[in-house]
Amino acid sequence: MKRASLSPSRAPRAQLCIFVLAITLGASGSHGEYAPQEGDVVFQSLPHNPLIDTIEGSTGSPFSHCGILRKAGVIWKVIEAIGPVKETDLDAWEKQGRDGQFTVYRLKPRYRDKIPTFITAAQSYEGLPYDYHYEMDDRAIYCSELIYKAFRKATGEELGHLQKLGELKWQPYAPVIKQLEGGTVPLDRVLITPRSVSEAPQLEKVFEQAK
Repeated sequence: MKRASLSPSRAPRAQLCIFVLAITLGASGSHGEYAPQEGDVVFQSLPHNPLIDTIEGSTGSPFSHCGILRKAGVIWKVIEAIGPVKETDLDAWEKQGRDGQFTVYRLKPRYRDKIPTFITAAQSYEGLPYDYHYEMDDRAIYCSELIYKAFRKATGEELGHLQKLGELKWQPYAPVIKQLEGGTVPLDRVLITPRSVSEAPQLEKVFEQAK
């Protein structure tokens, strides 16, 4: 049987296709079955420490961090408040979570035209420091506050609902809270949690990384 082979004229074309495919896969990264879209709100569990355990335990949720997805050229970025508000490559963002696990929620179709404004509003907070007191002013920003405020700017609606610290299961974590707050537990402190954002009716879950 005669072995099939590429003619000289077809070989460069085949090599070019393979080259382009390799670039595309390398640039977009590997995210399992998840097909990213701009405006997706991504959630993860950060590595355990007293603060992360307080966030997750007091809210009864595995989510201790969240961000907003945008595309920069061929690279997917997450706008996040972790340290200063900044943009992180999605691949790196996935790796910073526990076991690389993450969950994705997407704005329902009626909000899709608001996504560019949503992203621009989030970017307007870039460079602000992380808010370890979890206040709702603009001097410093924490992760779910960033998403809540950006969505409110874009739509005039709340994404999730505000709660007082005293409404959460704060009691087991009082020592950590007192350390952050100089010896007090500000039960009337109003905040927005990652769990509350994830439960917003404007969002629907589209992906959950299997363990």
